[in-house]
Formats: sequence, C-alpha cells, structure tokens
Amino acid sequence: MLGADGEIYLSETPGELGGNGKMKIYGRLDCGTALRSMKTYPGEYQKYRVFFADEKTALAAGYRPCGNCLRKKYNEYMADPEKYKEKFGL
Repeated sequence: MLGADGEIYLSETPGELGGNGKMKIYGRLDCGTALRSMKTYPGEYQKYRVFFADEKTALAAGYRPCGNCLRKKYNEYMADPEKYKEKFGL
C-alpha cells in the first residue's frame, strides 16, 4: 500500500481503495474507469496502480477522488480541495 508519506508499504491487510500513481487519483476497487483502463492497456495501467488503506491516507499522499466512481466526493473536492481535506484532519 502507499502511505501518506508517498512510500510503499507491504501489508497483509488489503487496501480499501485503488489508485493511479501517475494521475494521482483514487477510487473504489470496482471502478469502471480503472477496470476499463486495465483491459485497454494491459500491463501499462498496472505499473501505476497503488492501494490505500483509507481515504485519509490517499488524500494525505496527494491524491484526489475519482470523478467516475466517487462522483459526489469528486465534486465536493473540486469545489474546495482544502475544505474537503479538512474533514479528514489534513
């Protein structure tokens, strides 16, 4: 998993969220956009795949919510990123 400090950590606990390290986006593990990208660009998308224990960690690592699978959170984040992060104590 990727930690808030941007470092990769091995964990026996599976991540709650998946993300793309190149685009700095996180979302649900069943996100249609991510799944399509993995199918369309086999091996390429997976090189940038990261996992997070929770949303707070993803935000702290500099990622933003996915505009597809987390539309409501994405809209709230885009309206005011700092205010959104404050909800998580960041």
